[in-house]
Amino acid sequence: MKRPGKTERLGWLCMLLLLAGCGPRYGKRVDSALVQRLPYETRIELLEAENDLAIAIDKMDEAQNEISRTRDQLRRAKDRRGAASDEVGAAKDATSHEVAELAVKEADARVDYLYARQDVNVSKGDIEQLTLRCASARFELARLTAARKAKVEGSERYDPKDFEAQVKHCDLEVAERRADLKDGNARFTKARDAWDVQKQALARKTFDARASPFVE
Repeated sequence: MKRPGKTERLGWLCMLLLLAGCGPRYGKRVDSALVQRLPYETRIELLEAENDLAIAIDKMDEAQNEISRTRDQLRRAKDRRGAASDEVGAAKDATSHEVAELAVKEADARVDYLYARQDVNVSKGDIEQLTLRCASARFELARLTAARKAKVEGSERYDPKDFEAQVKHCDLEVAERRADLKDGNARFTKARDAWDVQKQALARKTFDARASPFVE
């Protein structure tokens, strides 16, 4: 993925901070006017938090792209299943009929696998969105720390403990959601293994002419 330029990246960050300020969860913000009064050498200290935020944006984008790719694969898999079902009725002999039935089973297993995979994708996408909020909260904490370090007027109105708690609670929620992924991953693994069994059965019957080891 091509890394955004500085201007584009800062635009993303500004948009993100505006969105974060609209929501009650982990949306505590530092007034941008305080940050604008920071001396240059102090602003440099914000680069690491800014880069972490940009990385979180990239990961969320990739998670959404994976959801879109799997959605397309599901559509093609359903089309393939329909074509396989048609072959059952069109079979002219016992061997062709058996192959067609195996193709239907393989197609069914493929669809089940992709549904299980998409469930995991959606859960991961939600986690990446939350992780992005955590990165935003961490960025706000860095902004406040820098403003207080530089003794910017107005920074004393903010309690750093509130911003630290925001980061801590967000990180804990991310950890809990990642732990909850175990069940989804188990279903995904089971569906993938079941599809592998059907692929192999079809491959043995057709000498690998009809089965592919990869998802389309």
